[in-house]
Amino acid sequence: MQYPELRLRRLRRTAALRRFVRDIELHPDHWVYPIFVDATARERTEIASMPGQYRWPLDRVSEIVEVAVSLGVRSFILFGIPEEKDERGSGAWDERGVVQEALRRLRRDFGREIVLIADVCLCEYTEHGHCGPVVEGDVVNDETLELIGMAALSLADAGADIVAPSGMMDGMVQAIRTALDEDGFTGTAIMSYAAKYASAFYGPFRDAADSAPSFGDRRSYQMSPIRRREAELELDLDVVEGADILMVKPALPYLDIIERARERFPHPLAAYQVSGEYAMVKAAAEKGWLDEVRIVWETLTAIHRAGADIILTYYAVDAARWVQDGTFEQLI
Repeated sequence: MQYPELRLRRLRRTAALRRFVRDIELHPDHWVYPIFVDATARERTEIASMPGQYRWPLDRVSEIVEVAVSLGVRSFILFGIPEEKDERGSGAWDERGVVQEALRRLRRDFGREIVLIADVCLCEYTEHGHCGPVVEGDVVNDETLELIGMAALSLADAGADIVAPSGMMDGMVQAIRTALDEDGFTGTAIMSYAAKYASAFYGPFRDAADSAPSFGDRRSYQMSPIRRREAELELDLDVVEGADILMVKPALPYLDIIERARERFPHPLAAYQVSGEYAMVKAAAEKGWLDEVRIVWETLTAIHRAGADIILTYYAVDAARWVQDGTFEQLI
């Protein structure tokens, strides 16, 4: 069939028809809200490069979770800002560390009503800001594996449902899976930052988590944007090593990688709409250059359409509110 018999506009005539035939639907069940917990803070502190996002003190972290849960967001990933840092990042596996304490508080306050994900990396805990110990200017891979295994154990013991290694070390998933299983945490899942690119979009996060490298950059361990096929190798390896959920990061600039991952792997697939993506929309909206609500609706739709089942996004709470009050429905 072709025009005039075939008229695709027939199913676009009204909002009711457009809703009737949609194949993408946004819902808070599929979103993860990142939270920064600051051991040095006494009050919540707004992150300058991420308006509307905060560093939360331990004794107030349940407040933002309660708000999110009331709107239907039930999954959270925690990042920590410790009181002290050292060369090896030992705060990452401290039983009384800031994220460990936050996990215990949230588990006490919300039980199993929520999903708690703990980022597993050393960059927030090292003096130099790299994702592992540094020897002669290089981040050493295999020593890092032992340390992130210890961190994952500590976080699982504190109540994390899922641990999420983000450092892009070779063998990181295998090291964590082995450590968890040998210590009896066979039920703790791994969400691997499997295809994490060395991106300029991470800038605001490094301000938020105080994790910028003090020298060099992370291109020797994070992926190069000019390599597409390597992502399949990284995803393949993490599947073999025991990842339960795969992640592509960032999201919007790497929709092609998300789509390829969706086509190839049956695993739950996550994408991280990172700090720079959030900050760009916020800045343009504050200038009056873009309609913030429409942009968020369209970008979240695009990420899901590319194949992501799960989206980590700083817009989770706002977007859930726009779902709840019908704002998103009015855009269809």
